[in-house]
Amino acid sequence: QVQLVESGGGLVQAGESLRLSCAASESIFMFKTMGWYRQTPGKQRELVARFTSGSSTVYADSVKGRFTISTDNAKNTMYLRMNSLKPEDTAVYYCAAQLWSGNRDYWGQGTQVTVSS
Repeated sequence: QVQLVESGGGLVQAGESLRLSCAASESIFMFKTMGWYRQTPGKQRELVARFTSGSSTVYADSVKGRFTISTDNAKNTMYLRMNSLKPEDTAVYYCAAQLWSGNRDYWGQGTQVTVSS
């Protein structure tokens, strides 16, 4: 059973930075895609950034130039570096992944990011 565990969320002021981590129970190489999503109350979960099956990266327009997705393959961990945070970045952030061997989406439990103005 694949497990994804996020950490690194918290309360910061606008303009500050955070780095989120997503620790996977499987080798990063087992995943066809991995990415970060976020959700605020009453809204649909939205893509923040992800790796495609071809290992390229996709970012939401709202975070381009501020957020960076990366992995540490030795630690089976994916990161989201978030710089110049804005109050509108406040959300629960989830990591998600899909194995090469199937089409099921695996999700972490989420980590809260709150940006005060």
